[in-house]
Amino acid sequence: MSFKKNEMLIMPAVDIKNGKCVQLVQGKPGSEMIEIDNPENVARHWEELGAETIHIIDLDGTIEGKTNLRVIKKILNEITIPVQLGGGIRSIEYAKKLLNLNINRIIIGTMGIQNHKIIEELSDEYGSERIMISLDSKDNKVVIKGWQEKIDKTPIELSKEFKQHGAGSILFTNVDVEGLLGGFYTDPVIKLKNSVDLPIVYSGGITTINDVKELNKTGVEGVVIGSALYKNKIDFAEAIKYQKRVKK
Repeated sequence: MSFKKNEMLIMPAVDIKNGKCVQLVQGKPGSEMIEIDNPENVARHWEELGAETIHIIDLDGTIEGKTNLRVIKKILNEITIPVQLGGGIRSIEYAKKLLNLNINRIIIGTMGIQNHKIIEELSDEYGSERIMISLDSKDNKVVIKGWQEKIDKTPIELSKEFKQHGAGSILFTNVDVEGLLGGFYTDPVIKLKNSVDLPIVYSGGITTINDVKELNKTGVEGVVIGSALYKNKIDFAEAIKYQKRVKK
């Protein structure tokens, strides 16, 4: 599953916590604004509406170190489109287990940031296109461990390092606006896009169809939309019209 030239893939988010599909505010436990049983049915719903990829985050893995592998397997059995998955990938053994389940792309954050050689090993064995690095930004510094710890590097600095270590793409989340349904800032996205020659998927703050249109102009290869879809602020059928690159 590679990114297509001149397209911005629209990816619905299916975040899993305690076996349910949820949407949190700023990633904080207990802040659920959406809570839906049977995430596999939610994923199938997005596929039926035309989604080409489902973006899954295992929040229990991210926050508590547990995993929702049983639910993830249900989703894989329920849909036919590619899946990219992140959250709780804390060991190379678990990363390989997911890749061997035919997860199309895994998203690695804390583990890869702390040990770049893991990215090299996974990319060499499975192909770089299946390895995505998660760069979560707060106050223009990367945060790790479920956004609980800030390190003294910017997303641009780390993106260049991971390009050298075999990462195939970047998931860039602006924590400052994530989950707030208040829009997003274009400058950090454009600066990151212009700094590194890797496909970039953006997440955080996408609230209106105009946000989708403006993000398309930044040149990113994908966008993850969560709360705005579940709160009916963005119509998915309208959003996927912007998968083709629009002129600036």
